[in-house]
Amino acid sequence: MGAETRAGTGATDAAKQASDLRCTGIQVVRDGKVINLSAKREVVLCAGAIGSPHLLQVSGVGPRALLEEHGVEVVKDLPGVGENLQDHLQIRSVYKVTNAKTLNAMASTLLGKMGIGMQYLFKRSGPMSMAPSQLGAFTRSSDDYAHPNIQYHVQPLSLEAFGQPLHPFPAITASVCNLNPTSRGTVRLQSADPRQAPAIAPNYLSTDEDRKVAADSLRVTRRIASQPAFARYKPEEIKPGVEYQTDEELARLAGDIGTTIFHPVGTTRMGRADDPMAVVDSRLRVRGIQGLRVADAGIMPTIVSGNTNSPTLMIAEKAAGWILESAVGGD
Repeated sequence: MGAETRAGTGATDAAKQASDLRCTGIQVVRDGKVINLSAKREVVLCAGAIGSPHLLQVSGVGPRALLEEHGVEVVKDLPGVGENLQDHLQIRSVYKVTNAKTLNAMASTLLGKMGIGMQYLFKRSGPMSMAPSQLGAFTRSSDDYAHPNIQYHVQPLSLEAFGQPLHPFPAITASVCNLNPTSRGTVRLQSADPRQAPAIAPNYLSTDEDRKVAADSLRVTRRIASQPAFARYKPEEIKPGVEYQTDEELARLAGDIGTTIFHPVGTTRMGRADDPMAVVDSRLRVRGIQGLRVADAGIMPTIVSGNTNSPTLMIAEKAAGWILESAVGGD
């Protein structure tokens, strides 16, 4: 059962000119039927840093030029909607190892997979009882930083890309990401039809600083792999490969072996009234539109130095409190 949604402002042209807009509900298309749902108090948009700006744009809230380009009636010109996209790019180094039984070998046969399943079924232990990453760490990519600026997630497995088979040799993956990227991307509608996915342009490694951190973080990974405590496993760098040494080479290879770590933020950023790119105010209310808030990771002006799940839960908790205050006339 499919559904597409867009917000409804219920505004006339005169109201638009007077900046007296109000969100009155949402419109849902389910099984080909249009359903209008009214909101007595307000609408809270929680579709994430990708979905929320897209829904706003197809509803007529966003950069005027972009909306007009795709034939969307401009309800509110907010240039920051869909801009300021940030994410943690994880650079996935792969090391082949010996004297260690990784998931590559354990899950390479039907019998091995059955063994993993039985271990969990009867003992609630083994690979199925563990998180995908068995090790996490924060450190610095270089002495230029006073505080940790990179984060590691290490997995006892390896593959070419997500969704592809595990490598046919024992290996580990040491994923490292830049916690404070300076690169900024965009989320932009491609059609007035909300069913068409938006164009997502993360623009990873688009700044000199991010490329330098990427190269340095790969060197940190190499230093860790070369430590005496690791020697018994005879680590052999498969990706990106020891033949790559310069900043330029390592930054380019970082892009080739990098993937999202699923931490997109910033596309409906919070900001002050004098910030032209701010989408929501300090209480998550969309600027210039009454009765509409955004409560997800998109409101973060700058990405946090770590995983985004807990901060997003905090955003939801704060939003819930403000909505309750508003319901009793305190907002």
